[in-house]
Amino acid sequence: MLELIRTNDVVLLDVVRRLLEGDDIPVLVADAHISVLEGSIGAFQRRLLVPADWADEARRLVIEAGLGAELRDT
Repeated sequence: MLELIRTNDVVLLDVVRRLLEGDDIPVLVADAHISVLEGSIGAFQRRLLVPADWADEARRLVIEAGLGAELRDT
């Protein structure tokens, strides 16, 4: 699994997750539970992960959606 995005913005995560799942790309949002446990004060960012073999396609879709600035460096 490769990290595409790390953020506290739950709306951004949901938009990207739905975008990728719409193209049948498997997605995992990691650290969501710890973020809730810490009271959502932003101490722990959530991470959007995709399988390594889907990473290039996922990055392309995110860039085409105008959200390329949110991508983590590879």
